[in-house]
Amino acid sequence: MTDRARQPLLLVGAGGLARETAQAVYAADSHRLLGFTDDNPARWGCVLDGLPVLGGTEVIASMPDAVVVLCPGSGAVRARLAARLAAGGIGAERFATVVHPGVHVPPSCTVGHGSILLGGIAMTTAVTIGNHVAVMPNSVLTHDDVVEDFATICASVSLAGGVRVGAGAYVGAGALVRENLSVGPWSTVGMGTVVLADVPAAEVWVGNPGRFLRGAEPATSVGNSTVRTDH
Repeated sequence: MTDRARQPLLLVGAGGLARETAQAVYAADSHRLLGFTDDNPARWGCVLDGLPVLGGTEVIASMPDAVVVLCPGSGAVRARLAARLAAGGIGAERFATVVHPGVHVPPSCTVGHGSILLGGIAMTTAVTIGNHVAVMPNSVLTHDDVVEDFATICASVSLAGGVRVGAGAYVGAGALVRENLSVGPWSTVGMGTVVLADVPAAEVWVGNPGRFLRGAEPATSVGNSTVRTDH
């Protein structure tokens, strides 16, 4: 594919997930990467893995032909950024979806705008992934799973069939979720947790079997307009 045929792409945030997303874009040869934006001025002008940090999120408005992917590792930060950009007139049509070429998305599965699927993910059938979702390498999503907007599925997570992961929830690396359970919105499941019961909204669960540890940041906190993208 020639550069002329590829749409220009900006990655918002210059942390680890943004750098991983850049490598997935290179592997897929799907877009022409322009660089990163980041709201930390100390990073402006830096070069990360061969790509420049071009400035803050105001760069997006100055490049109207470029599509965008929100790359902070925190779903809450991605949600605040999406709201801030929407207020500035940057809507769903400006967001790209990045799928590593090693990921097969069956015809019965759907992936929303702005989502990131890194290498080695297995999706079986009728999996629904919302908008601005991040799914890390080697995760397994089986029949009829639903992952709602702004959720984060870390590396090597396994979701049995019929699992629903709520908006903004974070499922830590290596966690296992039994079939037909829900992980509530804005909740956190710690790494290696074995989930054998529904996780309520805005709670942190850990252990084997998974158990309540403490409360998490509720959805009502996501409206804060002050956003750092360097997460």
